[in-house]
Amino acid sequence: MVTQTIVVTGAGTGIGLAIAKVLAESDYALILLGRDGARLDSARLTLHHPDRHQCFSCDIRKKETLREALAKSQVTALHAVVVNAGIGGENQAGANDRWQEIIDTNLTGSYHTVQECLPYLKKNSDGFRKIVFISSILARLGVPGYSAYCASKAGILGLMRSLANELTRDKILVNALCPGWVNTDMAHEGLQAFADFLKISKTEAEQQAMSQVPLGKMSEPHEIARLVQFLISDAQTSITGQTLDINNGGLMP
Repeated sequence: MVTQTIVVTGAGTGIGLAIAKVLAESDYALILLGRDGARLDSARLTLHHPDRHQCFSCDIRKKETLREALAKSQVTALHAVVVNAGIGGENQAGANDRWQEIIDTNLTGSYHTVQECLPYLKKNSDGFRKIVFISSILARLGVPGYSAYCASKAGILGLMRSLANELTRDKILVNALCPGWVNTDMAHEGLQAFADFLKISKTEAEQQAMSQVPLGKMSEPHEIARLVQFLISDAQTSITGQTLDINNGGLMP
């Protein structure tokens, strides 16, 4: 049986690392992409069959670095791409506005990732191929001070739906996940910023945040990873163009 190859971006930490661990346990060969090569290699060593996987440093804002990474991998065909890489945080209008940085990374970088991987997905004629975007609950909500992040994650949903329609003829299924609070460093950094703004403790900030979530808790990264695992599995042949919410009831559209 030929081992199927999957690209995972932003695989060094958090949700991306959890996805890599779950997929490695499913005996896929992984190409891990991210900005920090040393962190990626450390992540690779924690995976099942680490020698089966490759990692390459690249900046998804620059499509040529993605192209070079894929060429170095010597991959000939891909089964799936998990578009997870992104950055968070606030932006405010003015000299230090992070709007362009966040949009370029989260939205344009996601577009570049798919476009550079598409030729490899199309070379694989073995059944359905898959693309999964990791968006956010903030694609569906407006949060003061997070206009760039909200816009970038909402843009990913539009990109996903367009690609899902465009790629049906190639038997490529495209979907997105919108996680709510997930127990990652990025989430805890956000809670600390919230606490600093309100001049309260981080514990109090977390209690306030969880009071708005019906199940009163964060998701764990491996829960997101298991949903990705299903979406890219051979058992999944009917879901495309869909946004799946995993937020402990924090939003029920």
